[in-house]
Amino acid sequence: MIEFHADDYGLFPAQSRRILSCRQNGVLNGTSLMPNSPCLAECLELLRPWASGMHLTIHLNLMEGKSLSPSGALPLLTDTEGVFAVSFLTLLLAPLSPKREEYRRQLKEELRAQIRAVRPFLTEMGAPLRLDGHAHWHMLPIVFDALMDVIREDELPVRYIRMPAEPLSLYARHLGHIFPFHPINLVKTALLRLLCRRNRRRYRRELSGMEQALFLGVLFSGGFTLEKFRLLLPDAVRLAEKRGWHLELLAHPGAVYEPEDIRALTNRDDVAFLTSPARRKEAEAFLNLKEENEDE
Repeated sequence: MIEFHADDYGLFPAQSRRILSCRQNGVLNGTSLMPNSPCLAECLELLRPWASGMHLTIHLNLMEGKSLSPSGALPLLTDTEGVFAVSFLTLLLAPLSPKREEYRRQLKEELRAQIRAVRPFLTEMGAPLRLDGHAHWHMLPIVFDALMDVIREDELPVRYIRMPAEPLSLYARHLGHIFPFHPINLVKTALLRLLCRRNRRRYRRELSGMEQALFLGVLFSGGFTLEKFRLLLPDAVRLAEKRGWHLELLAHPGAVYEPEDIRALTNRDDVAFLTSPARRKEAEAFLNLKEENEDE
């Protein structure tokens, strides 16, 4: 089974409609829902007619917008207005901090609130509970530990947690044809592989009962074009089948172009990423893949 997945659904209505167009007219069959978006309820109503049969996932978010916890409740994660103000590096090093237990407590509070914000919609749609993270921050050790605490304490029937450990052997096979990609994405890919290994080892028993997927989407983050889909898809399908897993291919077709929506974004990395022309190219890839399959 191939899951063509789009992250960041629900940030804004116009942006969400762009993602939905890939469902209506393309191969998109999965999307991740931004739980702390002020526009989430409106965007879920837009999604409702198309949600049947989709792989819906809660997109745990610690970097964009405001927390769902009250202002002042998460001083290690947000500013005084409740806007997320913690960095990837800070959370990566948090296990070494004397405040590590307080980090974990605050993370649990916010992750629990975000899951609760979206879970009723998943239940209504008959969708299983699936989790991933904005920019894959859920893989950070202290975040993953807090998440597993919440799953255990609340007895959550989680079906799937995205483990973004990309198969480097697959990329190596096509090394002469996969450029260009941003060099920093190679660093991210390597780091996420290490974090996945740590989390799988630490929570082997809990994760063993969940679905597993072969994941592609970090090395080409921001530039997963139609040509790269064509190149990698056959080998990725064979590798997933060999492992007995499903295949998750991630892109970000949800561009943010409206000035008022751009002004509402709070994370400068998100501003650059979501306004990039590459968002349109990734949307075109999902649309064109369907056209090609229909022509065959």
